Amino acid sequence: MTVTEDRPQMAAEEFERIAAAAEREGVRLEFIHGRLGVKAVPDGDHDEIVRWLMERCMQSRPELWLYPERGLKVQAYRNGNAKPDGTLAPKGVFAGQGEWAQPSQVVMVVEVTSYDTDTDKRDRQEKPTAYAETGIPVYLLIDRGTCEVVIHSEPDSGAYTSILRRPFGKTVELPAPVGLTLDTEPLKEWVR
Repeated sequence: MTVTEDRPQMAAEEFERIAAAAEREGVRLEFIHGRLGVKAVPDGDHDEIVRWLMERCMQSRPELWLYPERGLKVQAYRNGNAKPDGTLAPKGVFAGQGEWAQPSQVVMVVEVTSYDTDTDKRDRQEKPTAYAETGIPVYLLIDRGTCEVVIHSEPDSGAYTSILRRPFGKTVELPAPVGLTLDTEPLKEWVR
């Protein structure tokens, strides 16, 4: 049997139970497009990139918070579960929600690529589709493999209609509703 969104490996509820048990053992799982995946454990440079972005967000948009590793229900009909490296949303929006929150007020999700074999499929192909299907306005991919930032925006019919690529070192504008300018020069320090 081929695993597809309409014939997933398991039900979303079953995934959530398995993911909770795996998390206690130090393994992070995601469930995107009907497929179970393991999320790579971040290295120190990955953590520095997330810290750098948190500082930029706090300085420019203090009413928002970049939540690290916030579990979100993603995809059409919420059949997927992802833990982006960062989720930009109004402060306090996730209070009272469980491990897998509704993304209705999320303005941006962020992924920082890892140096593993699953990065291409997971961060560059599956996640843009899942986040666009969910209607998240901006998906920021900090791609350490290609040394560029990729800004996905304007979700429509399950795809981002605007994709902007800029090499590390350039200044980039994150579109509304994020409305943030990033000087990406420091990112050069955190790649292999």
